[in-house]
Amino acid sequence: MSGIGNATATVTIRVKRFAPRPERPNHHASNALRKSASPFGSTRKRPRGRQWSQEYTLHIHPHDTVLDCLLTIKRTLDPTLAFRYSCGHGMCGSDAAAVNGTPTLLCTARVSDYAKQLPQNAHNDGFRRTATVNASAAAHDFAAPSGSAIEATEHASTSPASATDDNAAAHAAESTAEPTQSAPNLGIIELAPLPGFPVQRDLIADIDPMLDQIKRLQPYLQADGKLATTREGKVDVFEYLQKPEQLAKYELLSNCIACGVCEGSCPVFAGGEAFIGPAALVMASRFLNDSRDNAARQRLDAIDTADGIAACQSVRACGRQCPRGIDVGEEMWQLTTAVRER
Repeated sequence: MSGIGNATATVTIRVKRFAPRPERPNHHASNALRKSASPFGSTRKRPRGRQWSQEYTLHIHPHDTVLDCLLTIKRTLDPTLAFRYSCGHGMCGSDAAAVNGTPTLLCTARVSDYAKQLPQNAHNDGFRRTATVNASAAAHDFAAPSGSAIEATEHASTSPASATDDNAAAHAAESTAEPTQSAPNLGIIELAPLPGFPVQRDLIADIDPMLDQIKRLQPYLQADGKLATTREGKVDVFEYLQKPEQLAKYELLSNCIACGVCEGSCPVFAGGEAFIGPAALVMASRFLNDSRDNAARQRLDAIDTADGIAACQSVRACGRQCPRGIDVGEEMWQLTTAVRER
């Protein structure tokens, strides 16, 4: 967040927020005619809760990341905003979300790359707009840190009279902030939770179903237990040796961080169909290409199901935004070929 102190531009962050409500008692649990739920989400229920869209206007540096903006909002404007992050450097994959509709990692998405200009009063996102947080009109409401260029206010949409008063106050505050008027307006960035996953709150998606699918395919080495021995029959090394060309077959696949970006980009998985998902299949491909693994037959049997590789439609959208550079679409094609040729 080095650029927040020397703000050179303004940007609006529009967040599709969600506040969950308690689940209603299930009165149809004993109904024998009710359709059984698929373990891979073909009958996903939409979470119950309040949905709305909220905007935050910030003074930032164009090279700041979207995660920097969210951290600034969380610390100085709105502590109720919920999102997940950990390392902040694109290594853990915990902050995956949809930026302008594209699944990606918030910590690697630069403001200058995703900010876009929209027509004035173009609010067609389908969410109720209840509040706007404006950084230039609330220096008296929020105590921002010394030297910070970020302040905030909320405009409640209650009555025409109050809205007029708020607009007048905002106009008066903006007219006194001469330095901020010269800062270029980069536009707007729209944020939403990762598609295809149940939403827990705001930008936090429940990725437990994806992790369960990965576990189903046993993502660990299953070797034969034979170690290299000398001519005398003694154990030479207590490890499984490989040649560089054998390592190259799966080395990139082992860099998968299970962020869920590929699954959020997949139209089959994100569309709610019964599909184990590309993340689990990439993990299966990683061990199928490992020369030390001896469970290739069992792994192919596990993915040769109706909700396995057969559900992939080869759209190849899953690999377009992979933060680790894995060509997920090519791996799906290789798995399809391996299943057909065995």
